[in-house]
Amino acid sequence: MILVALGSNRTGPWGSPGQTLTRAMAELDDNGMKLVGASRLLMSAPFGRVNQSPFVNAVARIATHLPPQALMRRLHMIERNAGRRRASRWGPRTLDLDLLDYHGLVLRQPSHLILPHPGIAHRIFVLKPIAELAPRWIHPVLRQTARTLLGKLPTTGEGAEI
Repeated sequence: MILVALGSNRTGPWGSPGQTLTRAMAELDDNGMKLVGASRLLMSAPFGRVNQSPFVNAVARIATHLPPQALMRRLHMIERNAGRRRASRWGPRTLDLDLLDYHGLVLRQPSHLILPHPGIAHRIFVLKPIAELAPRWIHPVLRQTARTLLGKLPTTGEGAEI
């Protein structure tokens, strides 16, 4: 199973954050990728830098023959096409696409790619959509479902649903 997190809190060339996520999902169903399913859109409080607008988040399940590094390059291209400029960590953005899981692969290339995504277990706005979209998904390292991991997090604060 390949899971991709989507997030936006800034209007860009593809429209509002919700419109941008809808367009991004269409982009995930093109160019050697197939959109298998997607969670509902979720509004959440910012994570990391809290002095910014709320985010619209979702998780998509895709199929592709692209290897992980090539898939990341494709995701970065989609972000750029949506107006993403990497100005500051956890800052406002038109589109953020994170490769969460690639068929359970555990990969540690700190300057390139880390799989599964190291932040999954700490982010309500990722775990809740995964629990909806793929209730049987098991974290490749922690060996727990999204619902179990979600139950360990506070329901308020950074990244919480609003």
